[in-house]
Amino acid sequence: MGKSVSAQFQTLRDHKDCALIPFITAGDPDLATTAEALRALDRAGADLIELGVPYSDPLADGPVIQAAATRALERGVTLDAVLSLVAEVSPDLSAPIVLFTYYNPILNRGIEQFLQDIYQAGARGLVVPDLPLEEMDVLLKPAKEIGIEVTLLVAPTTPKERIVAIAQQCQGFIYLVSVTGVTGMRQQIGNRVHNLLQELRTVTDKPVGVGFGVSSPEQAAQLKTWGADGVIVGSAFVKRLAANGSGDGVSEVESFCQQLRTALK
Repeated sequence: MGKSVSAQFQTLRDHKDCALIPFITAGDPDLATTAEALRALDRAGADLIELGVPYSDPLADGPVIQAAATRALERGVTLDAVLSLVAEVSPDLSAPIVLFTYYNPILNRGIEQFLQDIYQAGARGLVVPDLPLEEMDVLLKPAKEIGIEVTLLVAPTTPKERIVAIAQQCQGFIYLVSVTGVTGMRQQIGNRVHNLLQELRTVTDKPVGVGFGVSSPEQAAQLKTWGADGVIVGSAFVKRLAANGSGDGVSEVESFCQQLRTALK
């Protein structure tokens, strides 16, 4: 049943490769297009794929991803619909799927039930941006038993001792947020990221994926040079899918993914 997130990172490390991790929002412009886009990203060399579950109050998301989530919700996209989609597509993918969701939908379903459901559907990782470290235990323990790896976020403002605690708890990979604030395309990736990557290296050997604001092959290549184990690209993919409806959007996403893949080689 699918490769784990950490196994995928280990394979990449063995080949001295940097992981390409695209993010798209499930159900925007519609679920059928999401399914096509997942397959296209996998074909184009994505190593893991982050799939956003639409949520009504997405605090960590920038305007592009917020708008995509709102459109998906207006079309009636539910967590169950997203899980059916994952169950349908994941057997065809070599890239493990990491679900990005807020804590409320997990709580509503019941933590263990949620984790079992997403594992059965074929997801292998989970990012929950609004669950603080202090409350992570309720999720991390059952996740470990079920086989879902929970990724935690480190921000440019996170103090050193907290970085150490997050690195210890984290499963799969550490999600380094490259800018303070919400996701979105940024022209400049802060030099603080370079320092943070080096700082993380001193406290953990777990893989580090950098995201929030990466929008070009040049930025992706820069992050690899700085020592990132993975590069997460979200808004730039979501925007391409949204702007072009179904057919064109999927081919745009595929060619953009290929460009990023080439830049990371």
